[in-house]
Amino acid sequence: MSFANLKKQSKLGSLTAKLVKEVEKLNTNDGGVDDRIWKPELDKSGNGYAVVRFLPAPDGEDIPWVKLWSHAFQGPGGWYIENSLTTLNQKDPVSEHNRELWNSGNDSDKDIVRRQKRKLSYYANIYVVKDPTRPENEGQVFLYKFGKKIFDKIMEAMQPEFEDETPINPFDFWQGANFKLKIVKKDGFWNYDKSEFSAVSPLLEDDDALETLWKKEYSLTEMVDNTKFKSYDALKKRLDLVLGAKKSAPVIDEEVTNEDEDRTPRPSVTAASVGTDEDSDDALSYFQKLAES
Repeated sequence: MSFANLKKQSKLGSLTAKLVKEVEKLNTNDGGVDDRIWKPELDKSGNGYAVVRFLPAPDGEDIPWVKLWSHAFQGPGGWYIENSLTTLNQKDPVSEHNRELWNSGNDSDKDIVRRQKRKLSYYANIYVVKDPTRPENEGQVFLYKFGKKIFDKIMEAMQPEFEDETPINPFDFWQGANFKLKIVKKDGFWNYDKSEFSAVSPLLEDDDALETLWKKEYSLTEMVDNTKFKSYDALKKRLDLVLGAKKSAPVIDEEVTNEDEDRTPRPSVTAASVGTDEDSDDALSYFQKLAES
């Protein structure tokens, strides 16, 4: 798609309908620090605030976000922190194992499933309008990883509940809107309920500047490329080790960073103790650090 066509579709409103259809399709189908990814931070008062703008799909891609399913849990054999093959609509050993436990009819098995359930994340390109804790990020393009709560707010903007509300495409350069990200602590978790979109406005007035910005976007399809996922057999081997199914000898999995080299006992960690929202974005990052330490 050319930049001129992107602007033309903005005026016609055709992109919004296309995105809504894509969400419906997604909803029917059931992975070190990356400096491309922007993360909000809390201030000294324990609250977080930033203003970002969701950007259109990168050149050569059709949809301005991708979704990724993953697992992060601890078993007797260590941590299981892996992308789920269900992202690619393929069989995944954890999902199969969880299904068997759930169908057992035992409440204790269902509790295990809840601890091992999939986590849903989305990735999109954003332009940072305001970042009080890191002003050097302002005016830059980043990838942003977020959960279902923020995605629901995007959908509410595209499909408003009341007839007096005008639908918008938050990913549009000209007819989109800035997103005011407001984070408060609620019951020990990060809560995004107060976040909201501003009034519709162009991101920038100069189309040449917008095109330059557009060309800085990162590939989204790369985030869910096959290379980001281990094979079913490799995941099954890792799952068996984590669940303690194989205890005869230590297994060194070269695809998992040095977790097996350090068996120092660690305190129990839960998403609540990390202090994140119900999507547990920071918890997953924390678990990843544990696995790599």
